[in-house]
Amino acid sequence: MKPQEYIDAISSGKMDEKLKAVYVLDSAVEAQKTRYINTIKEFINIFGNDREIIITSAPGRTEVCGNHTDHNNGKVMAASINLDAIAVCAASDNNTVRVQSVGHAMNVVDIDKLLPDETEFGHSTAMVRGVIAKIEDMGYSIGGFDAITTSDVMGGSGLSSSAAFEVLLGTTVSYLFNDGKISAVDIAKIAQYSENVFFGKPCGLLDQMASSVGTFVTIDFKSTENPIIKKVEFDFSQSGHSLCIVDTGGNHSDLTDDYAAVRGEMESVAKAMGKNVLREIEFEAFKNAVPQLKGKVNDRALLRAYHFYGENKRVEEAVDALESNDFEAFKEIIVESGRSSYMLNQNVFSPSNATEQKLSLALCITEDMLKGRGAYRVHGGGFAGTIQAFVPNDMLDEYKNAMESVFGLGNCHVLIIRPVGGTRVM
Repeated sequence: MKPQEYIDAISSGKMDEKLKAVYVLDSAVEAQKTRYINTIKEFINIFGNDREIIITSAPGRTEVCGNHTDHNNGKVMAASINLDAIAVCAASDNNTVRVQSVGHAMNVVDIDKLLPDETEFGHSTAMVRGVIAKIEDMGYSIGGFDAITTSDVMGGSGLSSSAAFEVLLGTTVSYLFNDGKISAVDIAKIAQYSENVFFGKPCGLLDQMASSVGTFVTIDFKSTENPIIKKVEFDFSQSGHSLCIVDTGGNHSDLTDDYAAVRGEMESVAKAMGKNVLREIEFEAFKNAVPQLKGKVNDRALLRAYHFYGENKRVEEAVDALESNDFEAFKEIIVESGRSSYMLNQNVFSPSNATEQKLSLALCITEDMLKGRGAYRVHGGGFAGTIQAFVPNDMLDEYKNAMESVFGLGNCHVLIIRPVGGTRVM
């Protein structure tokens, strides 16, 4: 269909069921209809109304357990959420890709020039170029296209706005030029490659995989080429709790060195033992080697290694707890995960700005309110941004009001778990 035809179909309710398959709630569908129509109108304003379009979506993600383990081939539990990036897009008859994200400058990429460019590091144009380059490198078809994108995944929130954008691009190319045949796992790998090689950020694979695959998943990255992905059978809506993400107001944009240090220090331990990543070393072997490692690597690296092994075990225990419908045990595991992140992994505030501790304050207030009833931990990469809390429903209003009184109105987000990852919506 052409853009105006989509607008008419959405306005008349013909697309309601397709939207509900992604956004779950009837109330969410109504809000999305307005958002989709406005994005299509923006496409018409910039690119015209004469071409067939498709609409794609990729969600943000919440990391449920397994903090900073993926980059050392560890285990994680994550879930896609209802906040997402969407794209209205159409193929073009030239070799140029134009991606206009609402509120930002247009990204323009010549697909005949798909090499990394250090001058683009840190810019979204690099993500576009990297995704297309990797798709071509993997033997899939590429082509020129125009797209308007918009996202309600907040930047710097720990909900992985960059991964959602990268997965959105991969999903778009998959449906525009490959009949949707690029697998969710391959799209995640494409997105990670783009961020590592073209954007210049040494991220792991968790964010992209959770966004691309969707729903509650546990992922074992022992083999990054063939990660083991398993859906976790648990109906969160029956838990009596809500999932809250509290945005404390910090921003991730200047924390690349802190993130890189977590991965680098864990890998320094592995390399001191003749391996590349910690997953290649058994926990007992690591413990026995600590006396010899002391002095070869820094003390924080050893603490972060202890965190890695503990988190892998906690992911297994968290999956078991949910599959056994034991939410109380699950909450205890989440609290333990948060304590390990704070004490061992040390990613709750940046050592370069130790007096700014918004995450620490949010965790302190949350523990005071929820101790013995809820669960709470740093969320995502850490150092700034967000915390995650599982809040009993009878305390939800009280908790939300308390957090927003400190961190600002609208900064406590009550989320739902989205059942699909990167997808063509209509």
